[in-house]
Amino acid sequence: MKHLSGIKAAAFTAAVILASLAFLYFGAAGFLDMGISDRLNQRETVTNKKIYIIGIDDKTLEQYGPVNTWSREIPAKLVSTLNAVSDARPAVIGFDVIYSEEADREADDYFAKVCGEAGNVVAAMSFSFKEQPEKDEDGRIVYNPYYVDHVIEPYDSLKNEVICGFANTFVDTDGYVRQAMAYLDHEGVRKYSLSSQVYKVYQESRGEEAVFPDTYGRNNRFYFTYSGKAGGYSVVSMADVLDGTVDAAIFRDAVVLVGAYAVGMQDSYMPAIAHNSQMYGVEIHANIIEALLEGKTQLPVSPLVYAIAAAFLCGVFYLCSEKMRLLHSTLLMTVLIILNFVFAKGMYTRGRIVPTILLPVCLLIICLIQMVRRYLSEIMRRRRVINVFKQYVAPQVVDKISKDKDFELVIGGENRHIAVLFVDIRGFTTMSESLKPEEVVEILNEYLGLTTQAIFDNGGTLDKFVGDATMAVFNAPFDLDDYIFRAVSTAWDMQSGAEKIAEKFRERYGKSVSFGIGVNCGDAVVGNIGCDFRMDYTAIGDTVNTAARLESNARPGQILISSEVYEAVKDRVAVTPIGEIPLKGKSNGVFVYQVDDVKKH
Repeated sequence: MKHLSGIKAAAFTAAVILASLAFLYFGAAGFLDMGISDRLNQRETVTNKKIYIIGIDDKTLEQYGPVNTWSREIPAKLVSTLNAVSDARPAVIGFDVIYSEEADREADDYFAKVCGEAGNVVAAMSFSFKEQPEKDEDGRIVYNPYYVDHVIEPYDSLKNEVICGFANTFVDTDGYVRQAMAYLDHEGVRKYSLSSQVYKVYQESRGEEAVFPDTYGRNNRFYFTYSGKAGGYSVVSMADVLDGTVDAAIFRDAVVLVGAYAVGMQDSYMPAIAHNSQMYGVEIHANIIEALLEGKTQLPVSPLVYAIAAAFLCGVFYLCSEKMRLLHSTLLMTVLIILNFVFAKGMYTRGRIVPTILLPVCLLIICLIQMVRRYLSEIMRRRRVINVFKQYVAPQVVDKISKDKDFELVIGGENRHIAVLFVDIRGFTTMSESLKPEEVVEILNEYLGLTTQAIFDNGGTLDKFVGDATMAVFNAPFDLDDYIFRAVSTAWDMQSGAEKIAEKFRERYGKSVSFGIGVNCGDAVVGNIGCDFRMDYTAIGDTVNTAARLESNARPGQILISSEVYEAVKDRVAVTPIGEIPLKGKSNGVFVYQVDDVKKH
């Protein structure tokens, strides 16, 4: 049952933690996780030297003016220049500029004609999205954030001569670009993104098939790994290409992207590869194309599968941490967190994105729960130990128990060498017959208070009261120095104190009583005897029985000790040998001594 309760506790804890954190992870907090994933996986590794960017930069704008004032003869000249030598043509030219409006009809048509004759131009278009309620396959109303409200396309003559691809850049809600859309089905026609179209044309030019990655979601997205930071690709000024400063032959069989490369054109975003920096849109397209070419794309893992696996691991960790010391469970947690990051990175290279911090946070919370649980358990344990032991041990012993982290209050015992003291009030039964009940209780309490104080003053443990008798042990539950002499000293203190009490009650009631005391030492079984809900700390064995027999043979006012006790304290006590006396229940007699004086230092 205890084991089952532990499993239930572990499962419940793991479920609660994962349910709450998964809700956050696959919401806003997921982007914190993605930020860590970016730093773990996004590295600058440009390997494709066949991707070039022709930038419409400040130099170009200074020479030709603002882009919206350009005649279409300028981009037409660029296409002609790049394709001037038939065996040195680029594989594909992608324009990250939308030529949607007609300006000069003659120039517009000329640009369209040049692009059509080149046959390797991909022009940009754009979708305007808005959130729209739609019915899913099960007939439920869902909101599609990528419902196409309208389309911005190249002007008609150009659209008819080129391949078009939508140039929309998809920004996550944390402001970073780490996803791309492969294609979108619109009005029954599949429209590819600008990056996808450039990739397709480039693969066809090499005689290879364009293989698109698996996508997810209704808008066919995928994650991609950046290859270069801002400026990581070869960038040349459009002005330098047009005036012949840069030889167009360098673009032979390459991917050429033409786009904004000036701050004033407001086409920059924050890339996942370099947080808190800006990257032009055309460079993002270059990174997406290389990701498609190199197979560096990823999909997120199923939240349900991950949650089940993580919950199982958290449950196992919970159970293990219950059986481990805090240091060991912390080390185990550290190892698991390191393995989590290694696993996340390994999965990323295999095209799957798994949460990087969800599991570590769960493990940390479980570890904190265990720390709090152990702290509270320790407080309760100490309180329980103190409540039990303060009833029958000296305050200093209780204080020592409360500070001993290794002390356990459990059923069972241990063999210890102890000294045992029994003290009984002689004549109490006869006296009680002639006194009122409240007077009997007053006398009994006075004598038991004396015996208890004497035991505590000498560091002993009050074992029990049995009617008007008291039992005490020395050297248990903790080791006690000079414990045999302490037991004898306790007996002497009781006897001395009894004389004062006897005088007081003689004056008040005309009656008095005295003690009979027996002290023995030897091995005994000491511990908590009983059951889970009721136990007593006591000593059992022949040593205890002998001490009880000595007490029963002691006359009023007499302290009897065994020969074992005498041998241990003979230099500090004055005694009168009594000789061997028979003891009930023992086949052989015991040689005893009467204590006449105790020499305390």
